[in-house]
Order: sequence, then structure tokens, then C-alpha cells
Amino acid sequence: MKKDFYEILGITKSATPEEIKKAYRKKAIEFHPDKNPGNAEAEENFKSCAEAYEVLSDPNKKAKYDQYGHQAFDGAGGYGGGGHMNMDDIFSQFGDIFGSAFGGGGFSGGFGGNSGGQRRVKGSNLRIKVKLTLEEVANGVEKKVKVKRKIQAPGVKYKTCSACNGQGQVLRVTNTILGRMQTATTCPTCGGAGQTIESKPTNADAHGMILEDETVSIKIPAGVVDGMQLKVSGKGNDAPGNGIAGDLIVAIEELEHEFLKREGENLHYDLYISYPEAALGVSKEIEAVNGKVRIKLEEGIQSGKILRLKGKGIPSLNSYGSGDLLVHVNVWTPKTLNKEQRQFFEKSLADDNFIPHPEKSDKSFFEKVKDMFS
Repeated sequence: MKKDFYEILGITKSATPEEIKKAYRKKAIEFHPDKNPGNAEAEENFKSCAEAYEVLSDPNKKAKYDQYGHQAFDGAGGYGGGGHMNMDDIFSQFGDIFGSAFGGGGFSGGFGGNSGGQRRVKGSNLRIKVKLTLEEVANGVEKKVKVKRKIQAPGVKYKTCSACNGQGQVLRVTNTILGRMQTATTCPTCGGAGQTIESKPTNADAHGMILEDETVSIKIPAGVVDGMQLKVSGKGNDAPGNGIAGDLIVAIEELEHEFLKREGENLHYDLYISYPEAALGVSKEIEAVNGKVRIKLEEGIQSGKILRLKGKGIPSLNSYGSGDLLVHVNVWTPKTLNKEQRQFFEKSLADDNFIPHPEKSDKSFFEKVKDMFS
């Protein structure tokens, strides 16, 4: 089972954004690859810390995590592209948090500046919205979408940036009352890429990029919710030079179903029956998310009764089973009566069998609502 993000960073849910950032910096420095060369366990802890920080530092993601836990992000990219983030993602997104903890802001191992490695920038993310029917939400689906993304133009050539010597950062020294302070900032010449254009085709932009349509396959797991965002790594815009591609952010929009209403993992269905059907009992075929379901209503069933069909709802994202289908029985009162019908009901007014005699076992409306949410 995946470890709690708050536990990973050693904080509580009430932690402020500054406390979350401070906790992440402390843990990330503890498990940083430069301090633990060749230690696979430390590297996994380092990635887990970054994954936790990516969610808890974002107010929207944090709110979803606090409400749904890990299941709010599972599947099709999750928090950061299918499980753990890669090292390039971590250093490109959160490198500024480390400050001068590792040689004035740089990192060794090919990810950062001052240790001789070349910094790799990340291309910008792309965002799309995917509309899903309730059936697709319940069963999971693979969607193929056409995305217009920037890629490096064929034949483009880059050279090492002379301003930062390929580091992507430039060092600046300022005099303060505390003495001389050294800071690293993004190179203004290459934008942090460490490389500049040497030659490019005429159809490429200033960064050596062209727009191209690409069909991307997105596997969407069963149980996603409206507003959830999935991430497909590497399907955003390319970065110049030896940079890494951005990500494709997929926002889920759930289409309204004609008969079924969703509430979390449960579904609700309004079933209308006539007086004769309620009195005599009847077998009814109703709409479910995976096709038709036939149910039997006993004779004398009361309007307002709720029938619970176990496991006929929406699957859990974490494969913890499925919700239920709640069938709300409504006895339909005819709005007009013919002469014979009116005479029948007039005679029935004095019939004791038609006078309401609720039993103690017949729950009130409020008790039914309470049971529905328990």
C-alpha cells in the first residue's frame, strides 16, 4: 500500500505551505543522490519525497488528496507520470528549493550546474479536456486524441551557450552588509537550456521548433471523477537542445447520464411504477451502468422505498470493489381518471385496506436518507 504523503514528509495536514516546503527540502537533502551515491533505497525515498511535495504544494491537488487519498490520482499518469517521478522531472521542477545546499544551486550527475553537468530544461505542458460517458467512467477506456505539440525541427543544430558555458545558469555576486553573496539565476541568453541555435530550417521558430499533430493514446482507468487531472509524461512540448519534453495534462469531464445520477461510487435511479403495479407486485427492467438489470418488486411496495443493488455502481480507483446502485421506488399518481376509475377509488375511500397503516418497521423519509448515506 502506498505510504501517506504527510507521513513521508513528516508533517500534519495542518502544515502551512512554508512548512511543507521546509519539510521537503530537509528530506530531499537527506536522501539526495549526491549524499547517497549508489544507494537505490535513498534514491527511491528521494523520489517519494518529490512526489509527495508535488501534490501537497499544489492547493488543488492537496484538496483532492485530503478528500480521496491516493485514489484521486491513480492511473494514467497519476501525480507525475505513472508511479514515481523521474530524476529529470524532480530537478527541473523543484531544483530551486535546494538553494546552495549542493554547490550553489547545481547538482551533479548530469542534472544541474556547478558540478560540471549540463542542466536539462523541460518543455511546457499541454492541457486538454476529455469527455467521458458514465459507462466509460465505470469500465475504463482508452482514448485516442489528436494533440498539436511543438517538436524539434528536423535538421536543427544547437551549440553550447557561450554565456553560461552550457550550465543553463549564470552566477552573480553582490555585495551586502553581510558580505559578498553568490546567487545562481537562469541564463538569459539560452533560457536555461544551456544551448543556443546554430542553424535551423526556415520553417522553425526561434527555438528550432515546429508544430506537429500527433495522435496520443490515453488509458483512463475505471472510477475517475469529474475534474480529475491525469498526466501523460513526455507528450507535451519538446524543449530545445537536450531538454526533456513536457507533459500532457488531461482534465476529465464526466457527461451527465440520461437516467443514472452519480454520487461518489454509488449510482441512483428513479423507478416510477403505477398503483396496480405497486399493489400486485411486478418485475421491472431498469437501466444500469453495464446494461439492463431485472428486479422484482414485492406486492404492496411503498412509494419512497430504496432498493440497494450491491456492486452495481462505479468501481473504486484503488480496486477496492464497486459502489452500489440505489433504486428509488416512486408510485405514480394518475392526474386524470375516467368515470369507472373514479367510482372505484371513491368506494375505496372507506375501505380499511386503503387507509394508511404504517408499521414501526416502515422508516420515515429522513431515516431513509440517513440510511442512504451511512
